[in-house]
Amino acid sequence: MSSELGRVAPGPMVRPVPVDPAGLRGPTRGAARGRAWRRTSPGLYVPSSTPDCVEQRIIEAAGRAGDRGAVTGWAALRLHEDGFCDGLAGDGETLRPVPVVEGRGRVRAHPSIRVSREVLPDDEVVVVHGIRCTTPARALYDEVRAHALRWAVVHADQAFAPGVVDRGAWAAYLGSRPWHVRIRHARLVHDLSVTTSRSPGETLLRLIWVLDGGWPAPLCNVLVTDEHGTVIGMPDLLDVDLGVVAEYEGAVHRSRDQHTRDLAREHAFREVGLEYAAFTGPDVGDPRRVVERLAAARQRAGRAERRWGFVR
Repeated sequence: MSSELGRVAPGPMVRPVPVDPAGLRGPTRGAARGRAWRRTSPGLYVPSSTPDCVEQRIIEAAGRAGDRGAVTGWAALRLHEDGFCDGLAGDGETLRPVPVVEGRGRVRAHPSIRVSREVLPDDEVVVVHGIRCTTPARALYDEVRAHALRWAVVHADQAFAPGVVDRGAWAAYLGSRPWHVRIRHARLVHDLSVTTSRSPGETLLRLIWVLDGGWPAPLCNVLVTDEHGTVIGMPDLLDVDLGVVAEYEGAVHRSRDQHTRDLAREHAFREVGLEYAAFTGPDVGDPRRVVERLAAARQRAGRAERRWGFVR
């Protein structure tokens, strides 16, 4: 998935156009059959030189949804400036189909889209950049139901953190549809989500802590201070009862300078009596290993004098 987290304005898009007999607003019928134009959906075309990007895939899929359907899920979240939603699967390479809700229309199946036949109320449709898409709350609802629990929570965390979706408002949205498909799954996603996660790896580490370790949920990205109130760092995860810090070290931590800063942070945390454990991407792919190391850190915790505090 994307490392482009936070709010990201969608890039330029070329709107598909129908055939124009005059050749002014679109290709003539003859030109549409040539190499200069590419067919995106029945009756719609873009110039063959149109750049291939995630936003372009979305606007072309919107053409298939018609004037009664709407783009939803990750694609709608992208239009709402969720930079995490880049249209790629977890391997960072495979293109995910654009999810659309057909509403009162009838959308033909196509490999580039994933069609939902669910109800689409008018108040759950907005127009963003000229594209009919679902509201942020509906888009996230559709997205989390398309994933297993842990990756669903990742998507929720990454939508809540930059404010693309308000977590409290989303809870109210879920409460308004008590008998909907996979509503229990979505509610569990909400309960496990936070608004302060800074990366997917951090979320997955937190979920291992809670779901596999069975320990109370840690605080996420709070400021830690020494006994004088001076801020010494912001750990990814903090157990305030035992004094355990857990950090997720992604690709950005591989540079020499960053590694030097990481060692200094670890030293600072240990100096005030915190136990420290760091994990990488391969680690979170093996929950049992993470739990073993966290359990060992919890056993070691509390041996040093506590000279730290925290600020939410």
